[in-house]
Amino acid sequence: MIHPYTKVEFINEEIGNGLVATKFIPKGTITWVMDPLDRIFSPEEFNRIPPSFQEILETYTFRNNCGQRVLCWDNGKFVNHSFKSNCLTTAYDFEIAVRDINPGEQLTDDYGYLNITAPFKGSDEGTKRKYVYPDDLLKYHPVWDKSIQNVFSRIIENDQPLWNYLPDTTKDVIKKIIAGNEELKSIKYNYFDPNDMKKI
Repeated sequence: MIHPYTKVEFINEEIGNGLVATKFIPKGTITWVMDPLDRIFSPEEFNRIPPSFQEILETYTFRNNCGQRVLCWDNGKFVNHSFKSNCLTTAYDFEIAVRDINPGEQLTDDYGYLNITAPFKGSDEGTKRKYVYPDDLLKYHPVWDKSIQNVFSRIIENDQPLWNYLPDTTKDVIKKIIAGNEELKSIKYNYFDPNDMKKI
């Protein structure tokens, strides 16, 4: 489930539609939560559907660490890629804003941590990285971990419209991490190794 202070807007011809904030969303806000309405496709299910539908899923899904494709039931599927993303996923099936997001600003993910199947060239944002690769999570997880760590304690300080959609077990883990009683898992936990067929 995507944060309620968002809406889909046309961005430009290159990007198409994107998800923008309708109100100020402070860093440390949970911006997306995996929920029971999200559809999960196993690799076998994906391979059985016609190519035209596979293309749609390639566009609008991400792969979890088991190689399953996750299709968000709501507007979460319109979050675009950015090399300077203002949201980051965590190892706990939710995403968090790592910077303040102003009204009219896009909510963005770095697709490098979404287990893409093939490299692609991103829009030029003046960054050293120009391409997104399937194994980016193995290379950049220390940087992303630090960004998450820097804002994680704000989860209990901020207004969290999505808090009640988190499983109770996840809420408990968040509280333990912030209290210093449990270590924050690395975002690397989300990596899917296509050579590790035991997970599938």
